Amino acid sequence: MNIHKIDARDLPDLWFQAVNDILDYGRKFKIDRGSYAGQKRLEYDYFTGHVKYPGTIPLIPDIPPSCGIPNPVEHDYLYGGEGYERAYIEYLMSSRKEPGESYTYGERLTKAPLAGDKLAWWKEKNVEIIDAREVDGNVLFKENDQLYLNQIEWVIDTYKKHGARNNQMVLQVAHPSDLTLLDPPCLRSIDTRIQDDTLYFFVYFRSWDLWNGFPANLGAIQNLKEYMAGEIGVKDGEMIVESKGLHLYGYTEDLAKLRCLKM
Repeated sequence: MNIHKIDARDLPDLWFQAVNDILDYGRKFKIDRGSYAGQKRLEYDYFTGHVKYPGTIPLIPDIPPSCGIPNPVEHDYLYGGEGYERAYIEYLMSSRKEPGESYTYGERLTKAPLAGDKLAWWKEKNVEIIDAREVDGNVLFKENDQLYLNQIEWVIDTYKKHGARNNQMVLQVAHPSDLTLLDPPCLRSIDTRIQDDTLYFFVYFRSWDLWNGFPANLGAIQNLKEYMAGEIGVKDGEMIVESKGLHLYGYTEDLAKLRCLKM
């Protein structure tokens, strides 16, 4: 197995290097199940990217006009605008879920139900097992007698109250029961670390569409990191991203070759 690592200046640089390199180092696989089953895609065995300055603007890919191809991510798709009912940033950072959506990243991050043993321990105030915080309408809140956790606000609150040095503050998207979904979430977790008064993100995707999904996801995740850093009162830091399934679908290979001048 080849572990492909890229060191990048910013998000557009990471995207370009990843697209360029996958044309040389990716392997063709037939998709047995999931999106585009039966087709082939070009995929890294394992991918790691280290971005030094992910907050550098613009966050979306750089497509020179001479390439004659559209940007994989429109500005208004990420931030909101005419023709889009919601910004992609909202999909990541709010609990809004439309009919037909089995999940959204934002719902998982901002409206996680507290149930089972954890809820029982919280009601018992069993402080030897659980951090039994009060319902404040922000970190913990109730709707229709159901108690919910906002993971983003919980992490912010924990860092502010208890300091930076702990390894517990992971934003979890994955649920064990996701195995039952025909299309489970690609984003599994965003781990966090504060070091040298700076917030760092460690992001893992189980499967990742390099052409469109990769730049849109990371643009939104960078906005999330900036928000959290500002609320905690620390600097916005670097990002490390990983995936065992970063890929180009067959229909985007020619576009990738045009962008990288490899036709």
